[in-house]
Amino acid sequence: MFDNLSVKLDRAFKTLKGQGKITEINVAATVKEIRRALIDADVNYKVAKEVTDKIKDEALGQDVLIAVSPGQLLTKIVAEELTSLMGGTHEEMNLKGDPNIILISGLQGSGKTTFTGKLGALLKKQGRTVLLAACDIYRPAAIDQLKVLGEQIGVEVYAEPENKDAVAIAKKAIKYAKDNGKKTIIIDTAGRLAVDEQMMNEIEELKKSVKPSETLFVVDSMTGQDAVNTAKTFNDRLDFDGVVLTKLDGDTRGGAALTVRTVVEKPIKYISTGEKMDAIDVFHPDRMAKRILGMGDVLTLVEKAQQTFDQEEAQRLNKKIRKNQFGFDDFLSQMEQIRKMGNIKDLMGMIPGMGKMMKNVDIDDDSFKPIEAIIKSMTPTERSNPDLINGSRRNRIAKGSGTSIQQVNQLLKQFNEMRKMMKTMNKMGGAKRALSNMNMFGK
Repeated sequence: MFDNLSVKLDRAFKTLKGQGKITEINVAATVKEIRRALIDADVNYKVAKEVTDKIKDEALGQDVLIAVSPGQLLTKIVAEELTSLMGGTHEEMNLKGDPNIILISGLQGSGKTTFTGKLGALLKKQGRTVLLAACDIYRPAAIDQLKVLGEQIGVEVYAEPENKDAVAIAKKAIKYAKDNGKKTIIIDTAGRLAVDEQMMNEIEELKKSVKPSETLFVVDSMTGQDAVNTAKTFNDRLDFDGVVLTKLDGDTRGGAALTVRTVVEKPIKYISTGEKMDAIDVFHPDRMAKRILGMGDVLTLVEKAQQTFDQEEAQRLNKKIRKNQFGFDDFLSQMEQIRKMGNIKDLMGMIPGMGKMMKNVDIDDDSFKPIEAIIKSMTPTERSNPDLINGSRRNRIAKGSGTSIQQVNQLLKQFNEMRKMMKTMNKMGGAKRALSNMNMFGK
């Protein structure tokens, strides 16, 4: 996400490295590089110039403290300006109403139906009873796709395949939601072109008829500045409440995310990064600015962990760690929980400083398959008591898992090191004291 922009901004800040103070000359050179990076990311030139002029004025107006380098100060200023550019603060969804009605709109191929499923899954996790309404009456596979997604996330789908009146379907779906105690209904609509008058009239009529508390415009972020222009055209007709950026994991330059708020004056409410139903994030401008600048996003990482990890399971594992009984079954369970949090590379990028390190590293779910194969080739006794695994057992495990002795040895070594770390943390009364002992704090 925003890899190219992050690299170019990092390169711009290097102009100030080694400089003792901020001057008009070195700031001008850095700001020029920042402006170029933003334009390369498909940010509108006028917007890029306004932002970089603000950065320059802000930088020249500040004294650099002895403890803060010019590069660090400028990074802080850029983070603040990027946050402001993307809206400043997070804006909550309006979930009032019984049922609460959310209308999904957007162009053809922008990922509306997939996002409808993701939003349904997210709201269900938050404890809401959800109904998905299939109101795309033009694309033949749209209803079937929504049904498949609904089954996948355990959310009911209302559909009338033979009915070709989207407004009538939506009204019946709302009645069905009321009759069946559904607190939220998400209406998936047909993709349309902004120039298609008939389709635009239909979505306008839908909004007028169902009176949604929230109308979201889904836009493919890979289309860059075109996405911003399309959002403006739609907003002029539909007056939507918020924007959803999809396909942010693709070859996107980021211009849409950076400028859509300024141009359309509507907040980005969600971002979507992939096909999996949990690949959805609430949009926070300040957190996104930090991720772009390689400063990490620990808050989102913690929130994902809280949503994924089971409290009872965590307490059970804590007891096993205290008794030094943590085995491979527990390890496998934790690995599965981490995978549920999302793409591993994206998660690593949320840790401050890790984004740059992970840039050229290819990590995906397949990376875990050899580890799973090795663990599942162990007997139940070996998984609960890894110390039993001697040379002949390692040989058998390697053959059974289709891996090498070296891979088995490496996993056992890493597992033992992890258990030692857990034991140390337990003895010293917590992670912070253990890590502090290893000089990882305050350095």
